[in-house]
Amino acid sequence: MDNRESLDRSSAEGPHPMPMSATDGNLLNNPNRESTGPDSFQQPQPGASGNEISGAVDAVLQSDIGINTLLTRLKQSVASAREFAAFLKKRSTLEEEHAQGLKKICRSSHEYSRRPDNRQGSYAQHYDEVIGIHDRLADNGVQFALSIHQMHEDLHDLAANIERGRKQWKQTGMSAEKRVQDSEALMEKAKAKYDSLADDYDRARTGDKQSGRVFGLKGPKSAAQHEEDLQRKMQAADSDYASKVKTAQSQRQELLSTQRPQAVKAILDLINECDAGLTLQLQKFASFNEKLLLGNGLCVSPLKGQNNDRNPRSLRDVVFQIDNTHDLNSYISSFSSRTGQRPADIKYQPHPSMGPSQQAPPTDARPHMEPNTHTTTPSGTFHHTPFPENIQVPSTAQNQRSETDHFPVQNPGSQNYDGSPHQQTFPGPGVAAAPPQLPQPPMSSPLYSQSPNPATPVNPDLSHPELPPLRPVFGVSLEELLHRDGSAIPLVVYQCLQAVELFGLDVEGIYRLSGSAMHISKLRAIFDNDPSQVDFRNPEAFFHDVNSVAGLLKQFFRELPDPLFTHQHFQDFIEAAHIDDDVTRRDSLHAIVNSLPDPNYATLRALTLHLHRVQEHSAANRMNSGNLAICFGPTLMGTGSNIADAGWQVRVIETILHNTYQIFDDD
Repeated sequence: MDNRESLDRSSAEGPHPMPMSATDGNLLNNPNRESTGPDSFQQPQPGASGNEISGAVDAVLQSDIGINTLLTRLKQSVASAREFAAFLKKRSTLEEEHAQGLKKICRSSHEYSRRPDNRQGSYAQHYDEVIGIHDRLADNGVQFALSIHQMHEDLHDLAANIERGRKQWKQTGMSAEKRVQDSEALMEKAKAKYDSLADDYDRARTGDKQSGRVFGLKGPKSAAQHEEDLQRKMQAADSDYASKVKTAQSQRQELLSTQRPQAVKAILDLINECDAGLTLQLQKFASFNEKLLLGNGLCVSPLKGQNNDRNPRSLRDVVFQIDNTHDLNSYISSFSSRTGQRPADIKYQPHPSMGPSQQAPPTDARPHMEPNTHTTTPSGTFHHTPFPENIQVPSTAQNQRSETDHFPVQNPGSQNYDGSPHQQTFPGPGVAAAPPQLPQPPMSSPLYSQSPNPATPVNPDLSHPELPPLRPVFGVSLEELLHRDGSAIPLVVYQCLQAVELFGLDVEGIYRLSGSAMHISKLRAIFDNDPSQVDFRNPEAFFHDVNSVAGLLKQFFRELPDPLFTHQHFQDFIEAAHIDDDVTRRDSLHAIVNSLPDPNYATLRALTLHLHRVQEHSAANRMNSGNLAICFGPTLMGTGSNIADAGWQVRVIETILHNTYQIFDDD
């Protein structure tokens, strides 16, 4: 009985909790110690002392709910870190789109500002500076987007690592707590059994006869036998109960001294690490925002230093430097060389017959007014060249002159179809007078867009015999041309693109209208002979026929053994064209384009950037992306087995042209 009573007292009192030692680490943030960062517990409420807060925190952490409380708090920290990481990702995407859009606008505006149909002078110069300021703003935006995207990745990795640590310590800490709870439950169950047997034994020993005779398996038992049996069972239950108490005591002791402090310390470290990382990223975010605003402010209005001449000017200063009056006067004065000679003074000259009578002149005398030869100069002005005095002018010539004096004079700006200024010359002495010719109407399109008459060679090379194909270009694969010439873009493609961009961007129907078959054949023979000797920067090299250059380029792509888009990827392009969503279709085509062989990719990139510039001039050439796609669809992709694929080929080319700068960079 004494043993049982001692076990009851030990069970009722339970094991004494052991305080955490200093070697286990100061798991709590002491409010009196110096803070090294944002990893601190909740600040004391007004009116509460630091010791009271510290004591309350110690009580919670040393209790059975300490680990679960910290795990919940750690989960909140991870959720906050992930939410801010998602915010950074969305913000970086917005900043990247804004910066890239601004750079694209700057690039386009810079190209348009250099066109001759725009204002020049101080406006063009200072407008370029304005575009440059915006380009620097775009660079700042790109750098800011890259910085906060890197912050997003760092914070996302931190949250993932903290979450793995949380799951690990949740399993470790909660398992230790569960083992202690299970051992204590077994101890309580053994104690209940022990108490029941002890009560039965006490009744049997004191002679309680209420229970009557006890029947066993071998028949009825006597009171002595029953008492002995109960005593034996009670002793066995007592031993089992004592062992369960010792097991529960040892496990609780281990939990309080080792397992719980370790789990609490590890979870606290994870909380501090996550909170500190989140706070650090917030501080960096604030710093990057300040840097972005400061950088943009310095771009728009730089600080004035001691050496102001070397410092860039502010946007306001640049704009105020535009001189409209000077630009207008400079533009008008640039035409001073075209004004020609000043016309003679207008005065009244009476006919000699109207004057006083005088002796008639001899019959062999020259006429009073000598006929002149009128010549229209290239500048549009008329010069009068008198005949020599020793030449007799027939009467027919004088009559002809009197008729032409009243004929309408040619428009000074008119030209012949050969590009030279139209000249109207009156017949000289001894030449039969021809009826006056009306001036030819001016050309409606640039000179190089017209194909010369095939009957009249414009270039001496047209009369030369056929050149031998020493280094053939047409019908040769891009891989072979790259290996032979060492250029990823074939020379014929480079020269044709250069000629169209120099002379054909504003030609109506470029790539749609066919050029002269004779010119195309001659240019092909020249390229097959030696492509390195061709220079299309001079329009005489292609007979001033830019449409023939466009036809030559399309003929080169049609005669490739393997099309530019390759037979291997033909079906992939067609399947991508079937996608309805514009973004998904663009991304699918982008991936297929990236898988093309190197010479195919380089040639397609150069051609696409060129066609994009052509469609930017669609107001003049009437060739938008849809028209260009119709012209180049079968040419670049080849003819498939199914004729219905022609429409999807056009969609492939049109999608690539609509997303030129998303698929290719513009170096």
